Amino acid sequence: MDDSGRNTNVEALVAPLFESMKVRVTDEELQRIKDAFAFAREAHKKQRRKSGEPYIVHPISVARIVGEEMMLDANTVCAAFLHDVVEDTSYTLDDIEQRFGDDVAFLVRVVTKKKKDHYEKSKQVDNFKQMIDSVKFDIRAMLIKLADRLHNMRTLSSMRPEKQMKIAGETDYFYAPLANRLGLFGVKIELENLSFKYRCPREYAEIEKMIEADKCAEKEALERFTGRISSKLETAGIKAKIDAEFRMPLSLRRKMIRTGRDFGHIEHRHFVRIVFDDGQGSSEKDMSLKIYSLLTDMFKEKPGELSNYIDAPKENGYQALHVKLLSDTGAWEEVHICSHRMLLTSWYGYIAEREDGNSRRWIEKLKSILQDMACHSHEIDFMEGISTSFYNDDITVFTPKGRPVTLPQRSTALDFAFEIHSSIGHHAKYARINGKLCSVKTLLNRGDSVEIGTDNAMQPKHDWVDFVHTYKAKRYLKSFFLKKGRHAMKRCEFCNPLPGDEVIGFRESDGTLYVHKRDCAHVISQVSQNGDSVEAVEFEESFDMLYPVKIHVKAVDRFHLLCDLIDCITNQLHLSIISLNTVTVDEIVDCDICFSVHSFDELQTVMTRIGSIQSVDEVSKPDR
Repeated sequence: MDDSGRNTNVEALVAPLFESMKVRVTDEELQRIKDAFAFAREAHKKQRRKSGEPYIVHPISVARIVGEEMMLDANTVCAAFLHDVVEDTSYTLDDIEQRFGDDVAFLVRVVTKKKKDHYEKSKQVDNFKQMIDSVKFDIRAMLIKLADRLHNMRTLSSMRPEKQMKIAGETDYFYAPLANRLGLFGVKIELENLSFKYRCPREYAEIEKMIEADKCAEKEALERFTGRISSKLETAGIKAKIDAEFRMPLSLRRKMIRTGRDFGHIEHRHFVRIVFDDGQGSSEKDMSLKIYSLLTDMFKEKPGELSNYIDAPKENGYQALHVKLLSDTGAWEEVHICSHRMLLTSWYGYIAEREDGNSRRWIEKLKSILQDMACHSHEIDFMEGISTSFYNDDITVFTPKGRPVTLPQRSTALDFAFEIHSSIGHHAKYARINGKLCSVKTLLNRGDSVEIGTDNAMQPKHDWVDFVHTYKAKRYLKSFFLKKGRHAMKRCEFCNPLPGDEVIGFRESDGTLYVHKRDCAHVISQVSQNGDSVEAVEFEESFDMLYPVKIHVKAVDRFHLLCDLIDCITNQLHLSIISLNTVTVDEIVDCDICFSVHSFDELQTVMTRIGSIQSVDEVSKPDR
């Protein structure tokens, strides 16, 4: 393509932003935005992205996200156009200040990565620290960085697989939780799903294909269901928009893992959203309850499934009324009722509210965490401290004597033990939660009474790292295992990959190369902090190597069923069963079988063969 053609494309790409901003800014501000575009275009004119397109396409795209999707002010849009100028060209902050003023120059300075000869932890972590620290000055800088990351994820296909894994890991571990904490639900969902797409392309494509098939299969039933609701609301004089939305691939995958079921057996793969217009003579809560009452007059409500997020919003500010209703097809349909303002807030968070009271409290909380972590910078990992202390709300639990202990949500009895004293955590053997004997890995809930049983012979187990959430516990365990040393190259013990899985290698600081599944939460957190340690690995099937796996079988009971299951694995496929546990209730059999396989393909063969056995309804592989 010649220069003129390329120029035409660039002009067409930026034009919608100018049109969008025209209705929200003054003529003077709009001209400043156009000047910022022209300046960035000139600065980046000789540069190209990995995809081969002109580099200016990236600043334009970031500016469009900031201006059109986040609806931020003129100066922030200017800074979005200019966010890479100082870092990647010969122009300086003084040049930007002279042309666009102090505020734009300040934002560009905050989002510009500082180049160092030596990084405190790693390049990635230091960049995160710089970004997090910027929120103390102006939250707009963080929003520009989120927009920058969102466009990079949208255009990640041109990168090498190792680079994709590194960027996706950073996104999962840092940027998506950050977007969620800011209430930017739309940004968070897109970031998470794009990350999943590049971490596990095969699995993503499979789920996406099943979603499309599901849309076709459910189309007529959903049209009837939503049509009845629309007619009822119209008769009642309520103006509302009703849509059926199918959940994203990552959301469905998480549900499959959580329930241990395959795609066809998980519930609520879609939901129906009712968005009523603001200002119809009733408060948002009253209107939501009115719609709820009309719906339950038409459809049977599932008992105990009403969720009121209007009076008790989620931590990211999300508000709606959730209810499950029985459709005429006999399926339970999940319905979300909200106002247009609630929907806008759920997608744009603090930005939509234009009130910074909540964000100011959030920022103050972040500042205190950073100060606390600064005192222990030699002891703890920065990103683990951020993720465990910042992205979780707190709960209060109690010792047997009634002493309150504050912990992050999703903390376990182990976190409690280390919070009381490191020696108690070190020797923790069991817990009593509200008087009931439990594992030390048990999740705690607000108000629990917790007692820890210790044994001087007990030593921390390596999987404990995966069951603690406070940085105090993680710091202690990390130090303990570092002193014990590491083994040679091996599989990750958290995700237990098999030959044939989509895998990635991560080299630890001691030189040991670990093989992980590409969606392993453990490696995602590590990659986010040190993406340069990611390596491509060959993990091939070997005749003399067997790996333990576990599957779950659900079937209708019949004579000789267990014999057929055992025969399939041992006699037909010549594999060894490690253990078999079965429970039969009301003629329904739930069976867990542990055995050893050589590869992912062999496991799939086993699951397929068992799935074809008479009366077997479902075969799944529960993730750890």
